[in-house]
Amino acid sequence: MNNPILEDKGYFYGVYLLCSQSNNPKFRNRNYIGFTVNPNRRIIQHNRGNMYGGAKKTSDKGPWQMVLIVHGFPNNISALRFEWAWQQPKESRRLRHMDDLKRRKAGESFFDLNFRILTEMLRTPPWNRLALTVRWLAPEFARDFPMTKLPPSQILIRQGHIVLKKPKKALSCADDELGSQSPVKCIICDRFIGETDRVNCTNSDCTLATHLICLSKRFLEPGEYVPINGSCPKCHQMMLWSDVVRKFKGYSDAIVLADDDQS
Repeated sequence: MNNPILEDKGYFYGVYLLCSQSNNPKFRNRNYIGFTVNPNRRIIQHNRGNMYGGAKKTSDKGPWQMVLIVHGFPNNISALRFEWAWQQPKESRRLRHMDDLKRRKAGESFFDLNFRILTEMLRTPPWNRLALTVRWLAPEFARDFPMTKLPPSQILIRQGHIVLKKPKKALSCADDELGSQSPVKCIICDRFIGETDRVNCTNSDCTLATHLICLSKRFLEPGEYVPINGSCPKCHQMMLWSDVVRKFKGYSDAIVLADDDQS
């Protein structure tokens, strides 16, 4: 359960929760929520102070431990909006109706409050449509989601460290057409597919090849901006969009699943 997950630097967007391990009772167990594209580098910055890239709010209040990170956001804007809402649930228009998120309950720790806010966020649009992973980085902090607050089925709950690696160089359609001995065309738009933009069916027996954007447009229903599911254009098997995204990331080396993600 503690195997690392490998994430491509070009695709990783995470929102993390820190917990202070300070010997000063004034700061001990305080929390901090932030955004990062490199969690291992970010925790070092926090513990070195704001003069070294850490946040002013965390300087001289540590050492800090990164106990939890939510990752799998489609872009940095999506992750930053999640970060802001988690930090400011009173101000977020998607959470402001939840009065019980505005303050700690009697005897509730900062960590318990932030975890409670997270359980609500993961079940609230638009985040409940995303193929996110909630990853416990510190097993001693890990806890089960209440049965009445379980996240949607496409959101994974995992444990383990994150190891970043260099991204694969993206290929343009022209590069693919000229450099490949057997270039592949998108079944939807009939244009050549660059290697890092190729999507396959979740059915291992299907030979579907298409652009990610082409398939997302095919799956989108009126009024939606993130697909939920759809029928494969080739084998007609129903697929969850979250499964398509995860397989796409694995294909392009954006995410290589560790053993604990395959269980």
